[in-house]
This record gives sequence, structure tokens and C-alpha cells, in this order.
Amino acid sequence: SDSGSDSEDSSLSDSELQEAFAKGALKPGLNVVLEERPKRRNDTDGLKQCLAEFRQQLAWVERLDVTLGPVADPVSQSASTSDAVDPENDFQREMSFYRQAQAAVLEALPRLRKLQVPTRRPDDYFAEMAKSDQQMQKIRQKLKSKQEAMERSEKAKQLRAMRKYGKKVQVEVLQRRQKEKKNMLNAVKKYQKGLTDKLDFLDEEQTSSQGNKKGNASQRTKKGPNAKRRYKNQKFGFGGKKKGSKWNTKESFNDVSSFQSKVAHNKGPGKGGRGGKGGKKALNKRPGKRARQKMKNRAR
Repeated sequence: SDSGSDSEDSSLSDSELQEAFAKGALKPGLNVVLEERPKRRNDTDGLKQCLAEFRQQLAWVERLDVTLGPVADPVSQSASTSDAVDPENDFQREMSFYRQAQAAVLEALPRLRKLQVPTRRPDDYFAEMAKSDQQMQKIRQKLKSKQEAMERSEKAKQLRAMRKYGKKVQVEVLQRRQKEKKNMLNAVKKYQKGLTDKLDFLDEEQTSSQGNKKGNASQRTKKGPNAKRRYKNQKFGFGGKKKGSKWNTKESFNDVSSFQSKVAHNKGPGKGGRGGKGGKKALNKRPGKRARQKMKNRAR
């Protein structure tokens, strides 16, 4: 019963609204009156009149009108007609416009050159820009600020990458040191407990410390002895047996190739005679150790 009463009220209300709308009592607001669409007219006379106004008896250089079809398609080598173009296809429609404009240009340019009408802009042609210099300066400043911001951002990225790489290397070094320390402590514990009697871990620790101090050996050039050390090596030798190194042997005693009679009998220059260095003093001088040793060897 309730639903029936609601439907009756709604029907009454609709009928009342329709009567009020028919009487013109409703004001414009939510209710919109739909007007009929205007009928399209084909004013043929008016169009012909406009066409007659366009067709004035003027020279072609004053009119510059060209009516041609589209140029031949380079792919199919044939001019496409309007029937072959689908008006709903945007690409075909735009291409037909482009080819028709191209045909008009190919027709108009030779005629303009024949009439000696310039078709190219001169090199010194001055044209006022659409935007003022102030506006262009603002645009340049904006572009420059954008470029600087991009450069700053790129530098910040590089710095972050370098910090990240440095932190990674630092973490690897710390981990390696902790691992070496742990291995050494384990080796020390084993040695204290008597599980091993080797002390190789001490040598490894010493070599590692020396390697850290010296740095990379491949990057360092090995230097030889200095000039003073080379002179002493040349003068005194490189070590070895010193005592008895100048004693004669059987081979050296029998070798008389280096014997000089003048030197042996004091007949050399500056020796012998009364006024020379080798005089009575030289004769009375006690023979040296080497001479005494030779004399003993001869006596044997």
C-alpha cells in the first residue's frame, strides 16, 4: 500500500510539473529547454557571388593561385586520387595535403623565376624577432641555471660514488685486519696449548708489517750500493779469508813472469846512487815482511 501511494504521489507531482512547465510558471535553472537545431542551407547564389568576386581579371603574379592535384607517389609512381584517400585515416589525409602542396610548389617556382620574382630570402635580411631581447635574456638565464644545476647534481653523484668506494675499501681493509688478527690469536692459543711447536705466524706477522712499511715492491726500484761502498769493495774486496791470503804457493813461486831485475837490484829510476832516495839508508833498511817470506821460501 505504501509503494502504491508513493507511485501515485510521484505521478501527480510529475503531472503538476508538466502543467506548470506548459503554463510557463517554471523559472530557468535546473530545467533546460532544448532548442531545435538550425537547418543547414545550401546558398548556391551566395557562393556563386563570392566566387565571382574572387575571379578578378588580374595577373597571375598578383593572384598566385595554383590548382593542381597531388604529386605522384614516389613509392607507387602514380598520383593518388581523392577516392583512394580514407578521410578517417589521419596519416593518409595529411600525406595527400603534403603531396598536393608539393605539386603546387613545383609548378609555381619555375613560373616565379621566369617572371624574375625572388623566391629566396637575402643574406642581409633583417626580421624583427617575435620575442624581445629581455625575454630572450630571461630564457638564457633560465637555461644557464638549469645547466649549472645539472652539473652540480652530476658532481654530487660522483662525490657520493667516490665516498661509497672509499668506504667499501676501508671496510675491506678492516675485515682483512680482523681476519689476520683472529688467525694469529688462534695460532698463539694452539702454541700455548702445545698443539703445535711452529712459530711461523710470527714470521708472517713480521713480513706483513715490513711489507706495509715498504709499500708495494713492484712500484719501487731496487737501488745498488752507493759510490763509497763500491770504492771500498774495489779496494778491499767483498770479504772472505784475509789472513794468509798473500802467501806464496808452489805455482806463484815458480811463476817469474812479473819479475823485474831493475826493481829487484835497486837499479830503477830514483833508486840507488848517493843522492837518490835509495842510498846507504836503503841498503841498511830492514827488508819487509814479504821480502823475508820470499827469502825463507827460497831457503827451503
